[in-house]
Amino acid sequence: MDTLTESRSQAERAYQRLRGEILHGDLMPGERLRANDLQDRFQLGLTPIREALMRLSTEGLVAAETHRGARVTETSLGAFTDLMATRREIERLCLTKAIALGDAAWEAEIVAAMHMLSRTPLPASQDDREAATLWEDRHRRFHAALVTACGSDWLLRFWGTLADHSERYRKIRLLHHREAPAEVRDVNSEHAAIMEAVLAREVERACTLLDAHLHATQTSVVRLLQIGLDTSEEKSR
Repeated sequence: MDTLTESRSQAERAYQRLRGEILHGDLMPGERLRANDLQDRFQLGLTPIREALMRLSTEGLVAAETHRGARVTETSLGAFTDLMATRREIERLCLTKAIALGDAAWEAEIVAAMHMLSRTPLPASQDDREAATLWEDRHRRFHAALVTACGSDWLLRFWGTLADHSERYRKIRLLHHREAPAEVRDVNSEHAAIMEAVLAREVERACTLLDAHLHATQTSVVRLLQIGLDTSEEKSR
């Protein structure tokens, strides 16, 4: 492998690892990202680390600070509300198109994804990040299965970006799902109802159920964020 190829390979490894740790909550919002520290932890060169940070910055997952390196992008109530409103619109559009275009293979993937998700337990505690990551991966697979037959690479690209960013916030609820403000619902029943409507090709019902599902999660995360914001304000007084 030549030097250029090796450099690109390292940059990709750094990018994938950093991105995964941000989305899965191992690197928390606002946490400082020092290239030297990441170099030691990842056992990769400084240049690949910096390239990965720049790439994540363009995706909005990392915020660059002049002369101070970078941080994981902060979460905020306003940003989350805007994000979810946009995701709900895009996901509805994708699902509408997918129901019109999807074939038997598309239906089979939805059923398979639902089966795997329904067999995956929620994390037992805030420290059970491995269980949270597994549940999140299978939840993502189910939602991706719903929209993948929409017939538009651009729509799927936009949906993927929105899903990535919403994943950071949804992890807050997932790790706190036993707390009252999270308003835990029977999400398996919600997912199953969406699947049944999709397989029956009932567009309006499927989209209504999907939007209600996303909106309920949005409401839970907002309440948890408000508690966090209130706590932060009390500590600063």
